[in-house]
Amino acid sequence: MSSVLIALTGVDYWTLADGTKHPCGYWPEEVATPHRVFGQAGLEITIATPGAALPTADQAGFSPEMNGGSAEAGQKIADYLASIADELDNPKALEDIDPEDFDSVFVPGGHGPMEDLADSKHFGGIIRSFHDSGKPVAAVCHGPAALLSARVDGGSWLFAGYKMTAFSNVEEHQVGFADRAKWLLEDRLVSEGGVYVAAQQPWGEFVVVDRNLYTGQNPASSEALARLLVNATAEGIEFN
Repeated sequence: MSSVLIALTGVDYWTLADGTKHPCGYWPEEVATPHRVFGQAGLEITIATPGAALPTADQAGFSPEMNGGSAEAGQKIADYLASIADELDNPKALEDIDPEDFDSVFVPGGHGPMEDLADSKHFGGIIRSFHDSGKPVAAVCHGPAALLSARVDGGSWLFAGYKMTAFSNVEEHQVGFADRAKWLLEDRLVSEGGVYVAAQQPWGEFVVVDRNLYTGQNPASSEALARLLVNATAEGIEFN
């Protein structure tokens, strides 16, 4: 059976430029939808966080405003997460993870990864192990912030020169955080050497694949990204 590691942020806040801590965590849809896709495909799923910290869902992700105006859509996400509560409430510690035990790694977004995974040398080592083994490395929305932790021996970024996407500056402005953030993800990826691209229209589905790196721009991209990751991890699987 093929296996996927879902690496989640372990924090419930994001430190803004003025030092205040904005309540956040992981983005609910970006866990619920890929988890469903992985499960339907028969992948063995392991959820892990730094220090086995209990992951926190960003409550904004359940709101009608962030789900196309639909309260029902947010409730469906909440219901799915409740159905996998045993997994979410008992994460593995990333420090105990052996990349050799998995076929791929996936990092959901939410602002949380910008707080902890982006600066985690240990997680950077895990990402590098997947990369060096030719295994798929995937991240969506703010999840690509976690990729910044992966370095080559000289200290440069492992994914410099790779084509990629992530939550855009335009989208960050539209949710009201661009002027409050310490740094913007799009800017940081570019400054580290990434070849950043985005959809012509914000909030639309957009996925980029370059070698074994799989990235999605925003929540609307999570299902397409998860399906691509499944195809790369275990060929021949049919979706329901």
